[in-house]
Amino acid sequence: MNVHHLELFYFVAKHGGIAAAVRNIPYGIQQPAVSGQIAKLEESLGTKLFQRRPFALSRAGAELFEFIKPFFGNIETVAEKLRKNASPQLRIAAPSIVLHDYVPELLQRVRAKVPTFRLYLHEAGRADAERLLLARDVDLAITLIEKKSRSGIQARPLLELPLILLVHKKSKLARAGELWQRDKIEETLITFPRADPVHVHFQHGLQRLGVEWFCGIEVNSARLIERYVASGYGIGLAVAVPGFEPSLQVRALPLPHFPPVVVGAAWSGKLSSIAQQLLAELETEAQVQMRRMKSAKRH
Repeated sequence: MNVHHLELFYFVAKHGGIAAAVRNIPYGIQQPAVSGQIAKLEESLGTKLFQRRPFALSRAGAELFEFIKPFFGNIETVAEKLRKNASPQLRIAAPSIVLHDYVPELLQRVRAKVPTFRLYLHEAGRADAERLLLARDVDLAITLIEKKSRSGIQARPLLELPLILLVHKKSKLARAGELWQRDKIEETLITFPRADPVHVHFQHGLQRLGVEWFCGIEVNSARLIERYVASGYGIGLAVAVPGFEPSLQVRALPLPHFPPVVVGAAWSGKLSSIAQQLLAELETEAQVQMRRMKSAKRH
C-alpha cells in the first residue's frame, strides 16, 4: 500500500468525506486528486472503503482507519517532541523587499531574546507563501492578506498600505488623475501577476472610475517593477511600503481614491515560541510605522 494514499484516507475518514478532508489536509491538494488517490487505494485493496453519499465507512474502511489512526494522529505530537530536543528553528516566507529591508532588523530583536536558532528564509509572494504554510514548510509568512483567509491559514492584519504608480522621471504626468481623463491609456502597465491582491485592488479601483487599463508586463517583485519603469518600459503599479524611496530615475504618483492593500502575518497550525516572538516584533514594528505614517500625513 502507498503511504500517501493511506494518509489521504486518514483525513477523509477523520473528517467525514473528501471535500472536508481537502479543507483540513495541511498542504495544498485538490479534491479530484484526493478522489483519484483514494480510488487507487481501494483498487489495491480490492474493496470499497466508504460510501460517498451520505458518507459512511465500510467495515473494511473502519478496520483500516482504526489501524492507521494512532500513527497519523500522533505525527505532529512526536514531531513537536523531537523539535524541543533540537535548536529552535524559524522559517519565514516574505517578498524580497521585506526580506531585504525589514526582516534583518526584526531578527536582531528576536535574537536578543533567543540567542541561538536556525533560520530559513523563503522569497515568496502570497500564493507561494500560502502553499508553504499549508505544507508546513514555513512557520510564518509576511504577506498581503485578504479579508477572508484561505482554509487552514490564520492571518493577522498589521498595516494598510496605499497603492502608488511609478513613472519615469521624464514623464509629463504630474498626477495619476490625468490618465483617467484619457479615452485610452497608451502606456504599458507593469505590475504583479493578475491574481495578486495588489493588481486585483488596482483593477477594482479602475472599475469604479470606469477606466480600462490592463496588465502589459507581469513581474514577481517590486524591485523588478521599479527597474522596468526606470528603463522606460511603462508605468508601474506598486505599494508605498514604509520608508520607500524611488530610484533617481523614477517618480511616485499617489492613488488617493484607490483601496489600500493589507499587509499581515499568516501561519498554519500552532505557532512555535520563536515564531510567536517574531509575530510580537512584527506587531510592534507595525505600530511604529502607523505612527510615522500618520505624522507624515499631518505634515
